[in-house]
Amino acid sequence: MFLRVASAAAAAMILAAAPAAAQDKFPSREVRLIVPWNAGGSNDIAARKLAPILAENGINIIVDNVPGGTGTIGMGRVASAAPDGYTLGMGTSSTLSMIAQGKTPLRNDQFSGIARISSDPLMLLVNTDGPKDIDAFVAKMKANPGKVTIGTPGSYNINHIFATMTAKAAGVDYVNVPYPGGSKVIVDLAGGQVDAGVLKPSESISQIKAGQVKPIAVFANERLDVFPDVPTMKEKGFDVFPYGPVVQMAYVVGPANMPPAVRKTLVDAFRKSIQDPRFKTFAAENGVLVDDLTGDALDKEVNDVQKSLNAVATQVFKGKD
Repeated sequence: MFLRVASAAAAAMILAAAPAAAQDKFPSREVRLIVPWNAGGSNDIAARKLAPILAENGINIIVDNVPGGTGTIGMGRVASAAPDGYTLGMGTSSTLSMIAQGKTPLRNDQFSGIARISSDPLMLLVNTDGPKDIDAFVAKMKANPGKVTIGTPGSYNINHIFATMTAKAAGVDYVNVPYPGGSKVIVDLAGGQVDAGVLKPSESISQIKAGQVKPIAVFANERLDVFPDVPTMKEKGFDVFPYGPVVQMAYVVGPANMPPAVRKTLVDAFRKSIQDPRFKTFAAENGVLVDDLTGDALDKEVNDVQKSLNAVATQVFKGKD
């Protein structure tokens, strides 16, 4: 009799534990991916392109746009989230630039790297009725010192750095016009509200093809395959890397101290999704560079980029409020 009661009790305990064990399996629900920029920008577009591919690989994400503070508001929410893998964020070099200048209390050790989504060369664009090329734009800046406007998604970031270096090439001041995201910049640029914009190919390619804006220079050492006729600033004789190279990149992180098994599940799913031929085709068509950088290797890359920005951003914005 005692054995029958004990066996029944043990079976009941096993049955009771089964739902809990199922609930402990990650992921048991949707994962929130915070994109700290407006909807329609390059990071948002990439996240939404990845979403259905990630779902096929076991991770259902909900993209949550939390713009503001050059990415720091959304990433702050990631840093303070429970480290259970259900809240992730898309970090960018722009936010690293804010960290470099002490304009946010965020630190890189508050995050666990998952995967780099992209490395994105930046371009200088003007309205189609604007200057025909970079030489004409620099001439316009020289003829209108302190009056030419350049829109950037956020301020004190890499876009802002390159806008400032363009003005330095002209030897004059200019007006930086910060926006909460690239999609807002491109709308005003196409409408003629600003003279130029510093943007990624992926957030401007539709308007370029529609004839609303045109790229006149690339902030890189080599021309882009997607726009082979657009010269680099370097080949035109303008040095935009006087304090060292900087790279614009977007990458997915979670809060620090995630369980290793949860982090591995996320890394594996994102790696497989980013390497998927569909995402690679999307990247190539939009001038986006993708690679296989995940986990601890991504953390090291973020810290290396941070060191470069610590030197570059503080030099470019020296004496700025």
